[in-house]
Amino acid sequence: MTALAVADSSFGTMLRTWRATRRMSQLELASAAGVSSRHLSFIETGRARPSREMVVHLAEQLDVPLRQRNDLLTAAGFAPLYRETPLTAPEMDAARAAVDRILAGHPYPAIAVDRRWDVVNANDAAFAFLEGVDPSILSPQLNVFRVTLHPSGLRPRIVNFEEYAAHMLERLQQQVIASADPTLAELLEEMRGYVGELPPSIHVPTAQVLLPMRLRMGDHVLSLMSTISVFGTPVDITLAELALELFFPADAATAALLG
Repeated sequence: MTALAVADSSFGTMLRTWRATRRMSQLELASAAGVSSRHLSFIETGRARPSREMVVHLAEQLDVPLRQRNDLLTAAGFAPLYRETPLTAPEMDAARAAVDRILAGHPYPAIAVDRRWDVVNANDAAFAFLEGVDPSILSPQLNVFRVTLHPSGLRPRIVNFEEYAAHMLERLQQQVIASADPTLAELLEEMRGYVGELPPSIHVPTAQVLLPMRLRMGDHVLSLMSTISVFGTPVDITLAELALELFFPADAATAALLG
């Protein structure tokens, strides 16, 4: 985690940190961006000041998230370029309607989440799975990781908890690395506190092509897999960070129970 921390807010230092995070050499980034290694070196050391266009271009080559691109622009002395529009704003009507249609039309649990994995919308099937969860962890904001891994959440009902928790923590760890988001880093540490030490031998059986969540519901155990979808070409931070997770039956027995 500390390797992602930016101690110096100068653009050159932040750029160098992102390059290291993406495991790109100075030569590789220069080649991808179509600039000389010498010029890139001067930018990273502060001997050359990049244009606004160059900041955006380099951020694109490094696949820096839009929120962090604004940080790079600010560090380079420019105003932020990407806006963050509330999902309830009129400009978001089309996107919000698309999300609502997908959630309402999905016959199984489906949720929409922001970058922190806080639920911003869900269908009735998803809320039905929360029966018995301690209300205190559902507010002020319902968080997918917290409600899944907290001892008072779904954890007691997840039959394959250790396997599934290891998978979720690994996924969150990869997001922290990809985004360098301190909010996600804090969430990861919180989740590790709930889960504790997991046996080092946990693995997904090679006969499986995916790891389902096996959730106890009454006298039955449901086996659920999920897909995650995002907007294709967002230029707004809110939309760039919005994701839909749709759950599906992972076996015939679950399909019959939920059908």
